[in-house]
Amino acid sequence: MKVVSKKLDIGDTKNMENEVAKLLIAEDHSITRSMVQAILKSVGFNSIDQADSGMNALRKLAEFDYDLVICDWNMPEPKGIDVLRRVRASDKNQNVLFLMLTAEAYRENVEEAKKHGVSGYVIKPFTAETLLKEIARLLKTI
Repeated sequence: MKVVSKKLDIGDTKNMENEVAKLLIAEDHSITRSMVQAILKSVGFNSIDQADSGMNALRKLAEFDYDLVICDWNMPEPKGIDVLRRVRASDKNQNVLFLMLTAEAYRENVEEAKKHGVSGYVIKPFTAETLLKEIARLLKTI
């Protein structure tokens, strides 16, 4: 995946309220976390937290309010699908937008994520444009 150094023109990025949306990237691979953050910052997102495990993501979700969680499926302590389940079961975060960013492309995995209320699903490898278009689509719903 190539990180872009200029603002992407994906249509609705100006309507995403980039400067006020608070995002959490939950991904155990530091390079992927850094790439996603760089993509988000390239279009003006400024309030971005990171978690390197499912447990750290849950801790941050308990402490802070987020507009969008971008979460990998295959993480330690617990997996991303279990983070999704816990988020949807919580009073505080049950309505937060939840984007699964994963290499899990099997239909069963996508269906399981849908069953547990995932908001969006982006399969790795992905492009900056694909990620940003999905984020724009999700943020239009709030």
